[in-house]
Amino acid sequence: MRKYRWLFFLLLFFWTGIISCTKKIKVDKILYHGVVYTADEKFTIAQAIAIKDGKVQDVGSNDAILGKYSAEEMIDLKGSPVFPGFIDAHAHFYEYGMGLQECDLVGTESWEAILDKLKKFGEENKEGWLIGRGWDQNDWPVKEFPSKEKLDELFADRPVILTRVDGHAAIANQKALDIADVKAGDRLTGGEVEIKGGKLTGILIDNAVELVTKSIPPASASQVAHALQKAQQNCFAAGLTTIDDCGLEYEAVDFIDSLQKRGDLKMRLYVMLSDAKKNYEYLFKRGKIKTERLNVCSFKVYADGALGSRGACLLQPYSDKPGHYGFLLSNKEHFDSVANIIYSHNFQMCTHAIGDSGSRMILNIYANYLKGKNDRRWRVEHAQVINENDFKLFGENSILPSVQPTHATSDMYWAAERLGKEREKGAYAYKQLLLQNNMIPLGTDFPVEDINPINTFYAAVARKDKKGFPDGGYQMVNALTREETLKGMTLWAAYSNFEEKEKGTIKAGKFADLVILDTNIMTVSADQILKAKVIKTICNGEIVYSK
Repeated sequence: MRKYRWLFFLLLFFWTGIISCTKKIKVDKILYHGVVYTADEKFTIAQAIAIKDGKVQDVGSNDAILGKYSAEEMIDLKGSPVFPGFIDAHAHFYEYGMGLQECDLVGTESWEAILDKLKKFGEENKEGWLIGRGWDQNDWPVKEFPSKEKLDELFADRPVILTRVDGHAAIANQKALDIADVKAGDRLTGGEVEIKGGKLTGILIDNAVELVTKSIPPASASQVAHALQKAQQNCFAAGLTTIDDCGLEYEAVDFIDSLQKRGDLKMRLYVMLSDAKKNYEYLFKRGKIKTERLNVCSFKVYADGALGSRGACLLQPYSDKPGHYGFLLSNKEHFDSVANIIYSHNFQMCTHAIGDSGSRMILNIYANYLKGKNDRRWRVEHAQVINENDFKLFGENSILPSVQPTHATSDMYWAAERLGKEREKGAYAYKQLLLQNNMIPLGTDFPVEDINPINTFYAAVARKDKKGFPDGGYQMVNALTREETLKGMTLWAAYSNFEEKEKGTIKAGKFADLVILDTNIMTVSADQILKAKVIKTICNGEIVYSK
């Protein structure tokens, strides 16, 4: 037997080597048997993902991942598509949360329907101001602003303010106007207090809205926390893992930061501070804020109003209101001074500009400071109506257009009336904007539009409403491909936030932010896209929503 002892030890040596070589690496989760769209530059499609410590450990084929890794939590995707967590590049998360406690007027089809809904809401919420949001007179049989007489009659002793869907107009009753000391004849820059026959109609446009809203008592800390947690719940259910909150005061940022540090708020937020002296002083003194869930390095500025309320500033008069051009919300010197201070402190400037005149002014101011190709990533939010001579300014100065595809399909019914057919060609021109820098970040602008990013995908690709109108799509020359749209909701949105190295694609070392759908929006027919539902949303490796 001794002569075979060497053979026994040789076999034992080889067997031990085989065992050690096949020992698998432990991770927290493995997702397998899926169709994984990494959304990287090559648009790689994989099958499985390994997750450890909140980040993607590896991504590849089933054999490669299952052969190399082991985990207690194994998720069989059963062929379901997986995408990077969706990023909404322009929204109002804080405002959306607070709005969940207000009267929802979205989709109301007449002023009478609003009054009925408000009466019921008032009966259920008997104290304090009556606040609502979401009406749009363009959806009514008579497409004109309402007046406050009925509000005064129904709520003589209770203040009411109802904000238009885009936030750029509102109607208030006399009680609210009295509290805010708003009077007939009041004038202000960048806004209008509407008067007819020498009397207040209750309609407030753009900056005039704040005359009343600043009189509303602030919510308590517990109310705000509850509102944000409810907003987070809805957003995770929609597959959103990062949201750009466009225009907050620094006090709100501090509160969000405290909730995130306690673990009470898990949503990743890219926050733009509002254009206000106190916010500049706060951030310039403190410096850029960057944690894994909060990024604050930019400011939100408003150039003009909205097209629906005819507040967007146009180069030529509105086609449906001769002699009316809309207006800027501040004078040109203000925007130039803001650009100067933001540039000198090396922060990002993001400016709401909808009309072609407002957009031209902002693009030229940007160009004056950026002076050609750069990596400042200054953004024009909405970039909704662009003159044909101004598109090139985006590419020449590396200016990013941050757009919302559902705005096109919401406005298409009346956009030609506002703009005329020729000028409409430069509106919602997403493909033309994409070509300037070969990228275009996409968002929803919720609560102006629905929070669902699947609607964004469908509107960008099909350019139709949910009923399939119009046949052939709206101005399809500016539709985006599915690959472009997915990147706009992931990689390019992350880039616009200076976050492309940590999110936006499914890649080893990046956050494990993922969304699993029950429908492959990359391959089904366009009319099936809107049927897609979220199966699971994963943020930082944690399942934060499961159907």
